[in-house]
Amino acid sequence: MVNQVQQVEGCWQSTKGESSGASNSSGESSKEGSRCSTPVVDADRSDRLREKMRKRIASGDQWFSLEFFPPRTASGAVNLISSSSSSSIDSSDSEKKLKKRRKKEKKHHHQSQEKGEEEEKKRRKKATWQAERFDRMGSGGPLFIDVTWHPAGDPGSDKETSSMMIASTAVNYCGLESVLHLTCCNQTREKITGYLAKAKHLGLKNIMALRGDPVGDDWEEEEGGFSYAIDLVKHIRSEFDEYFDICVAGYPTGHPEAESYQQDLWHLKEKVDAGADFVITQLFFRAETFLKFLDDCRAIGITCPILPGIFPIQGYQSLRQLVKLSKLEVPEEITKVIEPIKDNDAAIRNYGIHQAVEMSRVLLDSGKVPGLHFYTLNREVATVEVLRQLGLWIEDPRRPLPWAVSANPKRKVEDVRPIFWASRPKSYIYRTQDWDEFPNGRWGNSSSPAFGELNDYYLFYLKSKSSKETLLQMWGEELKNEESVFEVFTCYIAAKPNRNGQKVMCLPWNDEPLAPETNFLKDELEKVNRCGVLTINSQPNINGKPSTDPVVGWGPPGGYVFQKAYLEFFTSSENVTALLKVLKKYEPRVNYHIVNVHGHNMTNSHELQPNAVTWGIFPGREIVQPTVVDPVSFMYWKDEAFALWIEQWAKLYEDESPSRMIIKYIHDNYFLVNLVDNDFPLENCLWQVIDDMFDLASPELLSDETGLQ
Repeated sequence: MVNQVQQVEGCWQSTKGESSGASNSSGESSKEGSRCSTPVVDADRSDRLREKMRKRIASGDQWFSLEFFPPRTASGAVNLISSSSSSSIDSSDSEKKLKKRRKKEKKHHHQSQEKGEEEEKKRRKKATWQAERFDRMGSGGPLFIDVTWHPAGDPGSDKETSSMMIASTAVNYCGLESVLHLTCCNQTREKITGYLAKAKHLGLKNIMALRGDPVGDDWEEEEGGFSYAIDLVKHIRSEFDEYFDICVAGYPTGHPEAESYQQDLWHLKEKVDAGADFVITQLFFRAETFLKFLDDCRAIGITCPILPGIFPIQGYQSLRQLVKLSKLEVPEEITKVIEPIKDNDAAIRNYGIHQAVEMSRVLLDSGKVPGLHFYTLNREVATVEVLRQLGLWIEDPRRPLPWAVSANPKRKVEDVRPIFWASRPKSYIYRTQDWDEFPNGRWGNSSSPAFGELNDYYLFYLKSKSSKETLLQMWGEELKNEESVFEVFTCYIAAKPNRNGQKVMCLPWNDEPLAPETNFLKDELEKVNRCGVLTINSQPNINGKPSTDPVVGWGPPGGYVFQKAYLEFFTSSENVTALLKVLKKYEPRVNYHIVNVHGHNMTNSHELQPNAVTWGIFPGREIVQPTVVDPVSFMYWKDEAFALWIEQWAKLYEDESPSRMIIKYIHDNYFLVNLVDNDFPLENCLWQVIDDMFDLASPELLSDETGLQ
């Protein structure tokens, strides 16, 4: 029996039925039900968490997992979730504020000024570091992450700081297998059921079932609720059958409220017998403490995976707070080391790394521990260093597909997407979240993709990571003309500072620095952007590169990947007039789509036929074509692409200001163009197409016969 999810009067409820899955707004399936199916390139995507653990244990492949807690503020949510590269933008104060601060500093002693500037650099570095956290912590290959449940933070709500939303975003938009904590303390049965149904609807499939801490000093039973974690486990299995994988907590020294250590072991066995799939333990400080606990669990018949909770000591105060909450005692040998250095955070962190590494090595070398679970406290330096020293932190440059995958179970077979959202994968996932099924093997008939509207630019996982002040520094606090905009694009492509000395590290259509493969096109892109061909997406032609290639490779090893050259850009109507004339001599080699904000569409492609622009050939599998140029999807994309001019750029400026009017003019008058060179084995001809357009696009040669305006 599987649960369907329905939203009734704003609340999520579960109803038992034969199948599950969300439908799109039209009530119809978004794609064909008869579409062909090919084996998933990354077969591990379709496994549930307990199955992934089983396979790792069978192969002897040890793993790690990471715990995070929801941030308190909206900006903290952006920082935790946002993906970025090591050269991402910092969210520093505006240049004006910085200048004012420096003027004040000049009044003080020279050493004081140097100290202030050094602190400013450190603060900027910290902001940059925070903005990359989920991406960096995910890059090392954790088997899963888990997100704690904070009753005081409205954890089941739609707030961007809620446990539910952080976990959902990690799954759907960051592609991280996630476990959502859920406590039954001070909650009714109905409310808990609603949270579980909502979690299922959002694509969450793993729950850590906990009792939770009482609001006051004493435990008070909730009328109509649950008193213990075992009650929550039984309820999940009763209402949702096997949909969720369930984790429960173990206590290596016994729960502080248990009558005895032995009694607590039997309580753990009862939770596992009720339906729990694996156990994560409370933190501890000695390896022998966990190994004894593990042996005792096995002795009474607990056979599921039991993961030790590792806490790298990172600071004196954080250790005291965590020990207080956990009601644990710090061993004397650790206290003797820490007390003399309690005011030296760096020294304590270095000791904590050493202690965690030594303890973890004993656990892993025992042959009894398949994986380690780390309590990160939303910090990463210590945890990553521990994992590096253990050899568990492995940054694999290979990608299962050319685009960022989602961990939502509905999307587990998805392997085809339109290329237009290559730099905005979170937006694509958001706009297709209500699809019943997702393309697998081929895009298929593109007559009704049914993309959702994108009006929620404020959502924390869709908006830019950079502050308004930083964006103005990059894109211009005052624009003089269209050429000012050309300069912004050119500086972004070249990764060079603008005339104010600020590096342009993002654009409204690309919130990250350029992809490595763009370096193949960098010189040509820089040249055309300087002349008013404002590129927002491109890829080089590739003819049979190994799938393990560090730049363009994707998919399993032993395969070969291919790409057609692709170029997408905004440009003026004058350029488009010339381009249409030029393109006639390149047909049928070059396919094009040209559209303005009003929907005036010109193309030489079939109106419903997608064009595969990326594909791969792998041993023992059918050809996989994960990226297409789809004519119908392009019309949905153009709405978003044009809207970004206004939503993320023009709105930085005051109404009716010259800068805002320049951006609005481009929005209203420029065209969005995509070009595909179908002859991928030959040298890319698209640059010659653009050169021919520039040669023709002079006032005396242009005519109004095409009626582009």
